[in-house]
Amino acid sequence: MTIYGEDANFSRNSGHVPVMCREVISSLNCKQKGVFVDCTFGAGGHSKAILESNTGNRVIALDKDTDAVESAKAGMSAYRERFSIVKAGFETLGDVLNSLKIRQVNGFIFDLGMSSMQVDSASRGFSFRFDSELDMRFDSRAGETAADFLNSADEKELSRVFSEYGEEPRSPALARAVIARRIKSPLKTTKDLIALIERIKGLKRNRIHPATKIFQALRIHVNDELESLKAGLSQAFRCLETGGRIAAISFHSLEDRIVKQYFAYLSKKCVCPPGQPICTCDKEEEALVFKLIKPTEEEVKDNPRSRSAKLRVIEKIKNKGGKDAA
Repeated sequence: MTIYGEDANFSRNSGHVPVMCREVISSLNCKQKGVFVDCTFGAGGHSKAILESNTGNRVIALDKDTDAVESAKAGMSAYRERFSIVKAGFETLGDVLNSLKIRQVNGFIFDLGMSSMQVDSASRGFSFRFDSELDMRFDSRAGETAADFLNSADEKELSRVFSEYGEEPRSPALARAVIARRIKSPLKTTKDLIALIERIKGLKRNRIHPATKIFQALRIHVNDELESLKAGLSQAFRCLETGGRIAAISFHSLEDRIVKQYFAYLSKKCVCPPGQPICTCDKEEEALVFKLIKPTEEEVKDNPRSRSAKLRVIEKIKNKGGKDAA
């Protein structure tokens, strides 16, 4: 498995292992020269592995996180003109590629969720292992923080976010508790939120912390992750050359459902309404969907963060025709 070397700018991320790196490199045919887009640069493991797979490969990376972008500018300098990074989310993928005058791409990698740097940060509010401000933004310089949302949203909206994005069964009770708490004083830190959740749900009884689902829900909401994912996948497929591939690694059911359903939609020859006798959608391209890939037992043992990962891959192919006339 390819991981970072001892580059000074990446040494602070020692221990970062890109999830299913060998599988990603194989799935995207990175040994063949091409242009690839790393839609979620993070600590850069997948980008570096792609660049090292073929000395003719070019990688364009995107990341909303200022720290990741600044790290990449120095830490990836050895690749010079073969690597570039843009501070942007993948929901703007089409605009980014257009600005770089890149018309078609050989492969895209989406490594969804938080990066190792964000998980291990003691100041960003992503992890309940640290007492820090409730921020949770991928781009820490823009948008609403988790604390802003918790201290301003009404009970109905709080419950919806906890339930829809965290799949939390006790969402109504937790929403009421947030409202009651902020009347006395606003929620400012991860410690504040954890104490509230533990009071409602009880203390940790197994390896899954009782705050896990709520932290996930807040992160997804603050960063608008699900809508961004839908937009990113759609733009990636549009920019993908025939024979090119998209690889998406998800870590929870909400992400995976979006990827799975969109890939299934792309695999259809025709998307006309059911019962329509003649195809009028003129769908010129479709996708070949590959078998779901999960991390090996060895990888999970070496990198426990990979245990819930799912890798889905599609290849763009020419549509051989929609429905026949009745």
